Amino acid sequence: MKRFLSIILISIFCLMPLSGCGIPKYTKYRGQFYGTFDTVVELVGYVAKEKDFDRYLAHAKERFQYYNQLFDKYNTYEGVANIKTINDNAGIAPVTVNEDLLDFLEFCMEWEQKTDGTVNIALGPVLSIWHDYREMYQGSDDGEIPSMEALQEADRYTDVGLLEIDRERSTVYLPLKEMSLDVGCCAKGYATEKVGNELYEMGFTSFSISGGGNVRTYDAPLDGVREKWGISIGNPFMEEDPAAQPLDILFVRNCSVVTSGDYQRYYMADGKRYHHIIDPKTLMPASAYRSVTVVAEDSGVADLLSTALFIADLETGRAMAERLGAQAVWVLPDGSMEITESLIPQMKELGGATAAISQ
Repeated sequence: MKRFLSIILISIFCLMPLSGCGIPKYTKYRGQFYGTFDTVVELVGYVAKEKDFDRYLAHAKERFQYYNQLFDKYNTYEGVANIKTINDNAGIAPVTVNEDLLDFLEFCMEWEQKTDGTVNIALGPVLSIWHDYREMYQGSDDGEIPSMEALQEADRYTDVGLLEIDRERSTVYLPLKEMSLDVGCCAKGYATEKVGNELYEMGFTSFSISGGGNVRTYDAPLDGVREKWGISIGNPFMEEDPAAQPLDILFVRNCSVVTSGDYQRYYMADGKRYHHIIDPKTLMPASAYRSVTVVAEDSGVADLLSTALFIADLETGRAMAERLGAQAVWVLPDGSMEITESLIPQMKELGGATAAISQ
């Protein structure tokens, strides 16, 4: 009888969510840090020991700082050849850069072609003008806009085809002194993808990482309840209506959710919003949507595509998303939404999706 009771007790003990019997107990931890890409980076995940989470968070911070320096167009750093270094040497000499920057720039060039030139990292001269005006009139309701003559003059030096990347010599060169690179279209998403993958290879397998709204998820939450992560689709009208709720919740795993919108970096002039997403054809802020959310496996791709789809007309954007294996939600100025059909089953309100294992 005693032996029978012992077997029962051992069986019950082994079913409990403790570290005994080889079954670890996972705890949810959350951490964040500032100072990179002008945003907050947040890490949420499940691990057995807090010290492991602290190690992952410290690694994420170190690596985000590295990529922030590498992709920075405004600041120089000792011993770092970055985007600013390339811009400073435009028309002067090729710049020797490391493999990570070469890989990134080749990624940008590849996706510039895939998006039919909608996203152009050589648009720096035009983007710099708009950046200066946003800085000048930030918080103002009576700003001014740059002249079309100035924008068109700057646009003369935005041919990305002139960018010279020499993989054999590890050099990058802008042949005209007026040229400059601006990689804001995908730098945060690219860094998020790289750092997230590094953490996963280190053994962190149940987490989400958000780099300024560029969210990348890995495996299922280890809470015994869910098999997917719930990611809110931000409401671009929340600034006008603080009571407005997120548009919906997406339930995803092992993919990225990235949103581009007109509601963060902008200024007002003559009652109109002038934001940071510039159409390379018109040289003006794109105005067809309030926001575009993209779901794709790779966070760098999702970041770049959210910009591309914000600029493209709806028909072109839908075709582009389908061709490139992405899903998207477009929020129009009147608050209505357009959604790629395959994404609806992953949405809580519109599709009835849940994150439960029983789904």
